[in-house]
Amino acid sequence: MKKTAVLSLFFLFCFSCTLNSQQQEATVYVTAEDKAIFERFISAMESKRALSTEDLILETARFFLDTPYLGGTLEQEPEGLVVNLRAFDCSTFVDNVYALTRTLKGDARSFEAYCNHLRQLRYREGQIGDYTDRLHYTSDWIYENQRKGLVKDVTAAIGGEPYPLRLDFMSTHPESYKQLNGFPERIARIQEIEKEINARSYYYIPEADINRLSAGMRNGDMVCFVTTINGSFISDTQVYG
Repeated sequence: MKKTAVLSLFFLFCFSCTLNSQQQEATVYVTAEDKAIFERFISAMESKRALSTEDLILETARFFLDTPYLGGTLEQEPEGLVVNLRAFDCSTFVDNVYALTRTLKGDARSFEAYCNHLRQLRYREGQIGDYTDRLHYTSDWIYENQRKGLVKDVTAAIGGEPYPLRLDFMSTHPESYKQLNGFPERIARIQEIEKEINARSYYYIPEADINRLSAGMRNGDMVCFVTTINGSFISDTQVYG
């Protein structure tokens, strides 16, 4: 979701380095430049592999400090794994930082291993069928990846409050998504997903409590900012450190 409102609330979760070895054939959209950036990254970071996961996440994020912002990079048809290390939006930045960190911490530091980690983070069950398999809502991304054992939501544990989630932005604005516009079966599936998301429990930290509860944050945590847009929840994500 685009950052279109004043950000006043946030929650966070910490990254876990549990590996998932599931493999699946899927279309991969990648350029020679992306592969070259990956190789430069692996070479530059090899000496830092012994760092803690938290510090390695920060070092990975810093490696891409001068990378330009670009939205809409995942919108390819047919649906497939988009590898773009040349430009990020907030969501693809976090996806890639975590996938690359997992690659560094793993036994296989290959481009194929990185693609597998990226797919596991970005898609429900780590499988790519069509557009609805992608974890579009960050709240769904958190839930599904915690269920896989890849991340842990710590918002409630550090003092967050319950948040009454009512997501429906995608299903009520299908004209904003080319993969939904004119595809009623996909819209129906998105509606089902939104209902599943809304039935779960979520927590947030009010703006007034951020300073008081910030002691519960660690380097490498992902901080998510809550928006006031109706039918939406999270409008921006950042790596804390």
